[in-house]
Amino acid sequence: MAQREELSKDKLMWMYETMVKIRLHENKAAELFAQGKIKGFVHLYVGEEAVATGVMAALKPGDVITGTHRSHGHYIAKGGDLKASFAELFGKRTGSNKGKGGSMHIADPSIGMLGANGMVGGGIPHAVGAALAFKLLGKDNVAVAFFGEGGSNQQNFHEAINLAAIWKLPVVFVCENNLYQISLHYSKQQLITSVAERGKAYGIPGVSVDGQDVLAVYETTKEAVDRARRGEGPTLIEARTYRFRGHFEGDPQIYRSKDELEWWMNNKDPIKLFEKYLLERSMATREELDAVWKRVSNEVDEAVKFALDSPYPGPEELYEDVFARPTNGVLVWRWE
Repeated sequence: MAQREELSKDKLMWMYETMVKIRLHENKAAELFAQGKIKGFVHLYVGEEAVATGVMAALKPGDVITGTHRSHGHYIAKGGDLKASFAELFGKRTGSNKGKGGSMHIADPSIGMLGANGMVGGGIPHAVGAALAFKLLGKDNVAVAFFGEGGSNQQNFHEAINLAAIWKLPVVFVCENNLYQISLHYSKQQLITSVAERGKAYGIPGVSVDGQDVLAVYETTKEAVDRARRGEGPTLIEARTYRFRGHFEGDPQIYRSKDELEWWMNNKDPIKLFEKYLLERSMATREELDAVWKRVSNEVDEAVKFALDSPYPGPEELYEDVFARPTNGVLVWRWE
C-alpha cells in the first residue's frame, strides 16, 4: 500500500479494532449456530470487514445506513452494541429489535442503522428516502445504501439510483461485490466487468475499489460523502471483496474451489493486510495489536453470556413495535 492521507493513530486503531470486532463476532456466531443456539439462517460477514469499516470511518454522527441480509458487520461498524447484537441473534428481549428481527433484520435508528433487510436490494430505496428527507429538511447528512452485486440487477436499484441522480440526493450507493450471488459467479450474472460502470447510465460517478483495503475504501467513500454534502448528488461505489464463509452457515460451497478460497484467505485477508500496513510503518506494535484481539475477545464472551442469560419476549409483546408513529402529512417535491 502507498502512503495515503495522514490519519490519527486513534482513527487507525479504531479501524483495526472495528474489523477485529466484526471478525470475532462472526466467528462466535458461526460457533453458536453450529451448536443450535441461533435459529434460522445466518449469513456472515467474515472477509468483508474492510468495507463496512472503511465506509463508516468516512461518516459522521447523524448519517444513516441501510444494510443487507449480511449486515452484522454494518451494524457493528456503525456503533452497534455487541450484547444487543447477540441477544437479537438469540431472539431475546434485550436484542436491538427486542428479539423480533433476528440476524437479517438488525436495526438501531439511534445510531443511524435504519435496518438490515432480508429482501435483496430492499434497503436501497430506504436510503434514498432518508437522503430525500435530509435534503427537504436542509440537513447536511448523508445516507449510505449497502447491497450486493446481485442486488444491482433488481428494479429497485435502478429506480432508486435514477431518482437519487435527478434529484441530486446526498446518498452513496455501496455495492459489496463478493463475486457470488448465492452460488452463481459474478461473470455468469452480468456482462459488465464492474458494477461501477452502471453509474454512467445515470450520469453519476462510478468507482471501483479494492474492498480488502480498508484505507482505500475509506478514501473513496470520503470523496463520495464530501461530494454528497456539497449537494452534488450520489456516487456509486463498487467494493471488490470476498466472503470467507458460505452464502449461509451450512452452505456446502460446491460452486467454488478450496484453492480459490485459500488464495483469498492467504493473500487478501483485510485484517492481515492492515496489520502489515500498521506494523511496517511503526504505527502500532505487535503487542498493541495483540491486546486488541484479547480485549475484543473478552467483550464478545461477555456479550454472549449477557445474551444467553436474557429473557425471551412474552406472547403479549407480539404486536408491540409493529408500527411507527403516524406520519404528519404528505411531502410535496418542489422542482428547482
